[in-house]
Amino acid sequence: MRLIIESGATKSDWRVVSDAGQEVARYAAAGTNVSTMQMKAVETIIGDVCKQIAGQGIAIESVNMYAAGGVTGRVREVLTQAFRATFVEAEVEVMDDLTAAARAACGHDAGIVAILGTGSNSCQYDGEKIVKRVYSGGFILGDEGSAATLGKLFIADWLKGLVPKPVADDFAARYGYGYAQIVENVYHSAGSPSAFLGGLAPFILEHYDNSYIRALVDDNLRAFVRRSLKQYDVDKYPVGVVGGFGNALKEVLSVIAEQEGITISRFISSPIDELIKYHTV
Repeated sequence: MRLIIESGATKSDWRVVSDAGQEVARYAAAGTNVSTMQMKAVETIIGDVCKQIAGQGIAIESVNMYAAGGVTGRVREVLTQAFRATFVEAEVEVMDDLTAAARAACGHDAGIVAILGTGSNSCQYDGEKIVKRVYSGGFILGDEGSAATLGKLFIADWLKGLVPKPVADDFAARYGYGYAQIVENVYHSAGSPSAFLGGLAPFILEHYDNSYIRALVDDNLRAFVRRSLKQYDVDKYPVGVVGGFGNALKEVLSVIAEQEGITISRFISSPIDELIKYHTV
């Protein structure tokens, strides 16, 4: 059996499939970002799900894990051992979420891929490997177009009293956050600050008909198009967008991209099904 995991910063999708690509079992778990989380926390998540799988009598022969964050040689070594603690003889491949997006959106063909989820990322892919990459920088230095950056922009304005009163009042009534609690969640929480900020995106999008919110959302997406996508050969290769946030805004993003001279050919909410095809078909 093959285990395929697609993990963003907020949640991870685990699928056990046969060699023919038939799904045997699926599991949901917390997200794993190997750049922002303690590796012990990532190992714990992996260990817990692997025990669930083994407890159902499923023997795993190969693992393909795609994790958010920078997947270094050390990360690969640590996570490989985390899987082999349960599945001793399994072959393990650990790659980053950008490779997952490229394989899901392009398969074995060349193309340009954007990730728009809790975070954002992009690359140009030649059908086998990533050949060009504009670094995201994370939600502090970049991540334009992402849910976390949208949440950061909104919270920064809300703290300074710049959000229109109807939206600000609804936010206060819905969440009840004060300044100290927001600072704690962003700067001192044991969890993921980007997940906290990205978690505000659904509320923000509920108010898209408000002119302030519409400008905030549109400017965030336009910054991603201008600062990242336009650095690739967008006139030569198809552009695919992967991620739940990008999929939720596909109509808005399609218009903005077209205004910037880019046509988006495909939206994929979650890459896991396409990754199963990639590894088994």
